[in-house]
Amino acid sequence: MDYQFSTLAYEDQIAIVEINTPPANTLSIKAIAELRTIIKKLDEETDVHGIIITGAGRFFVAGADIKEFVPALGDDQQGLAMSKAGQALCNEIEAIKKPVIAAINGPALGGGMELAMACHFRIASENAVLGLPELKLGLIPSFGGTQRLSRITNTATALDLILTGKQISGKEAQVLDIIQVSVPKEELLSTALTIAKSFVDGKSMTSVKRAIECVIKGYNENLVDGLARESKQFAELFLTADAKEGIQAFVEKRKPEFKQS
Repeated sequence: MDYQFSTLAYEDQIAIVEINTPPANTLSIKAIAELRTIIKKLDEETDVHGIIITGAGRFFVAGADIKEFVPALGDDQQGLAMSKAGQALCNEIEAIKKPVIAAINGPALGGGMELAMACHFRIASENAVLGLPELKLGLIPSFGGTQRLSRITNTATALDLILTGKQISGKEAQVLDIIQVSVPKEELLSTALTIAKSFVDGKSMTSVKRAIECVIKGYNENLVDGLARESKQFAELFLTADAKEGIQAFVEKRKPEFKQS
């Protein structure tokens, strides 16, 4: 299927979503809706075990489409709809029970940085820059940036980046734990694919999905509830054919053949 604002390709069991709205890969309402459709499709595709999100050309995502803000001025309901659409996309990316990696190939600003923060793992090229410049427009980050950044880093760092609106390099973002890996641009996609495959190769997707669910849901709840979910998921895995195969293969010192059940 052809898409208007993105391209979709597959490398073995890894899906690669490339956002392509030149010149700067801005996220219009229509582009956001299309991305949500793609994420839903990939969530349902059993042959897809991991997802990489990147940008075409020089940019990862330069942010929301500012041209759409102009007719919305003076209408708080349009502003609310824009924020809710961006938040829905980011929430759906975060909630998908397959590893999602942001391969940040260039500037990730505003909504672009917020989209990247919704991914489970982030890799940036050395020439990438990240920032949340919304206050310079008289606005605030509204795709989840005020919430996710403080959870990924800390309150002081989140306030520093949001209030100053400064842009930081991929290497600086790595020091702040906003991204996990910084590589030369020409190595970005191959590194992302290697990491994506390391998350899923030789593993049961049944346990991969449950591990992601425990981690993602756990940081939004108290420790007691998170531990209860962890125990429940662990116990339920004892009923699966994959757990039986994985344990038996370990005992027999052979490679497991998971059926993903």
